[in-house]
Amino acid sequence: MGQPTHAQNWWRSAVIYQVYVRSFADGDGDGTGDLAGVRAKLPYLAELGVDALWFNPWYLSPMKDGGYDVADYRVIDPAFGTLAEAEKLIAEAKELGIRTLVDIVPNHVSDQHPWFRAALAQGPERELFHFRPGRGEHGELPPNDWPSQFAGSAEPVWTRLPDGTWYLHLFTPEQPDLNWAHPAVRQEHEEILRFWFERGVAGVRIDSAALLAKDPDLPDFVEGRDPHPYVDRDELHDIYRSWRTVADAYDGIFVGEVWLPDTERFARYLRPDELHTAFNFSFLSCPWDAGRLRTSIDETLAEHAPVGAPATWVLCNHDVTRTVTRYGRADSGFDFATKAFGTPTDLALGIRRARAGALLSLALPGAVYLYQGEELGLPEAEIPSDRIQDPMHFRSGGTDPGRDGCRVPLPWTADAPYAGFGGEPWLPQPSGWSAYAADLQAADPGSMLSLYRAALTIRPEFGDGPLTWLPTPEGVLAFARAGQEGRLLCVVNLADAPADLPAHSRLLLGSGPLDPQGRLPKDTAVWLRG
Repeated sequence: MGQPTHAQNWWRSAVIYQVYVRSFADGDGDGTGDLAGVRAKLPYLAELGVDALWFNPWYLSPMKDGGYDVADYRVIDPAFGTLAEAEKLIAEAKELGIRTLVDIVPNHVSDQHPWFRAALAQGPERELFHFRPGRGEHGELPPNDWPSQFAGSAEPVWTRLPDGTWYLHLFTPEQPDLNWAHPAVRQEHEEILRFWFERGVAGVRIDSAALLAKDPDLPDFVEGRDPHPYVDRDELHDIYRSWRTVADAYDGIFVGEVWLPDTERFARYLRPDELHTAFNFSFLSCPWDAGRLRTSIDETLAEHAPVGAPATWVLCNHDVTRTVTRYGRADSGFDFATKAFGTPTDLALGIRRARAGALLSLALPGAVYLYQGEELGLPEAEIPSDRIQDPMHFRSGGTDPGRDGCRVPLPWTADAPYAGFGGEPWLPQPSGWSAYAADLQAADPGSMLSLYRAALTIRPEFGDGPLTWLPTPEGVLAFARAGQEGRLLCVVNLADAPADLPAHSRLLLGSGPLDPQGRLPKDTAVWLRG
């Protein structure tokens, strides 16, 4: 057997663009983004230079959690279009050289899923979920004390039914957890994978990938207990080995959403017969600090090295405060627990740092995930309290602003109603949103969009070789990559003073101009040819 071709290894260094369909582009004017809107923007995505699109769930759903409450994996939600349209979109993107990844949510389904509806009717499908009698004299207490994944221990993960039994849901009550110890659950998900691979998708993103397996005894939660009753259990690896067999039959790939502090256990998911890649949340949540960023990069590369898996880099996604806002705050890291209304933000500072952060992330070895609107430099929007829809807000008692602020529909055309999104958007666009419109930025060589287009044009020259750190003053990051046409350098200045550039033959791209002495200003990055 010969060496894998570049086409087979595309995912190791790809730029994958995350499409949150509901907020991308509205093709039919009803205020909700849809597949018609995405199809109309495929030329834009091709010009941007991305290698693949990852779609958040587009399946039939009551939308109690933004589509992550799936009622039927083989049906496109009517708000987005039809299965035939999805097939056209996959094919049309492929013609433009863009692959498609879909999102699978294996931990739970919607309470409107046929299995759960049958379970509520006392059918044998109850075995496919976690139904238990309650504790207490009359069964009035939940079966255990597990904390919610949404809002901490104050929110129960059990809901009691009129017949007195309780069912488990690590997220909202509308998202009952599946029982992965039951063979029918495993069989169904493998068939779902085949269904989408047969329709031409190149890969699958796995939501909450470390939560599926549960301790069959469902014991009370004890901090520090090993193994954990529902996170990162050993049974998961057999599930993903079976999935890998399915994917390999179609040359498909997986990216897992795996939040784990233990780097050795994280790497187990990336063994050659399991997942291809996993999201890197250390880098995403890291503050704008040279030492912290370097540590995150080093630890990420080190934890992937033993299993030969590529790292992934991402600055923002559909759950996280947008980069230009986060980087413009006194605390530029990210933590769900610290989200609050009214956090002061210096947007000008955030934009400078986000531009530099883009060049940093795109120069690192591995794959990069780009959340829609990041290439436009969109800030986090403040959603009026009466328009917030995210369940995280309501389950926090109203203290958490939720995730809607990074999900506001995109601005496409400055002088069109609703900035060219389509009909009146399902989430309100802030005043001045049209200033970020793609058509304005496409005509401005200094815009965030122009920076991303230029960076994605140059990025393949970095190749897929390793990273070598260069000596620098404190607060400056600089590394070399053995590019396809000679050595390439990336330098990022996070120090307070301008920094001298290392020896180089040419400046390829900068996130901002050099100072009059040819030095790199604070919060600026450059790519250099060595």
